Amino acid sequence: MGPGNDTLISEFLLLGFSEEPALQPLVFGLFICMYLITVLGNLLIILAVSSDSHLHTPMYFFLSNLSLVDICFISTTVPKMLWNIQTQSKAITFKGCITQMYFFLLFGGLDDFLLAVMAYDRYVAICHPLHYMVIMNPWLCGLLVLMSWITSALQSLLESLMVLLLSFCTDLEIPHFFCELKEVVQLASSDTFLNNMVMYFITVLLGGAPLAGILYSYSKIVSSIRAIPSAQGKYKAFSTCASHLWVVFLFYGTGIGVYLSSAATHSSHSSAAASVMYTVVTPMLNPFIYSLRNKDIKRALKRFFGM
Repeated sequence: MGPGNDTLISEFLLLGFSEEPALQPLVFGLFICMYLITVLGNLLIILAVSSDSHLHTPMYFFLSNLSLVDICFISTTVPKMLWNIQTQSKAITFKGCITQMYFFLLFGGLDDFLLAVMAYDRYVAICHPLHYMVIMNPWLCGLLVLMSWITSALQSLLESLMVLLLSFCTDLEIPHFFCELKEVVQLASSDTFLNNMVMYFITVLLGGAPLAGILYSYSKIVSSIRAIPSAQGKYKAFSTCASHLWVVFLFYGTGIGVYLSSAATHSSHSSAAASVMYTVVTPMLNPFIYSLRNKDIKRALKRFFGM
């Protein structure tokens, strides 16, 4: 079979978490609950920000974009898994697999970039408060989000197109609940050296650079907070960053933990179970972190529902 020729490939098989029929209803119920909570929670954040003029600020603009991306991120994987469980099928078409892979990489990258942009926003707010509205003007905010979309779209398109150039033979079982890039590349019968090099390069560049930006921003933030004389002033400044720090810790902590554990155990099924943390659990917890710790969000939601 020639490279890029997918005429002999009709579908992949997503093995999921367990092949035990008795566990399927439990898995279905658990994931549909987490999916609905994630979509509802992030929609409430978007509604609160869009409906309250007091929240039309850069910080909440980025937060509403993050909520939208989280809805899209979880929607690329969980609905297909739920459909397969309901229909007792493990199949996903070749084109469907490539499409799922593209959007997973797109929205995963967007999460990465938006967290870095939000860290920069907090850096400007705390370290340069008098110039905040001048620096974080609507034009710059829109440009930061647009560049995040363009960069993430290009990198996901590149990696997805490179998978199309691979040849596949007979063993098309993916020991995961979605078409994860590394798992699909490992199934190829042709040489995958270039794919692996590009995959690792993009991970280091587009994953490491935003993380470095976040760490640099918070190093400056910590220095500025330490210079504040009053304890109340320090607490007030830190409280504006607490929610974002929790989300950063969840996203990067679980993501890095998954890849370190999979490298140590070499178990694809263990990696699939651990991947739930950053693909499902983190998008589900984000709205709770921001709403429970944020009086402005709670006030906006009460106004929206007429409470």
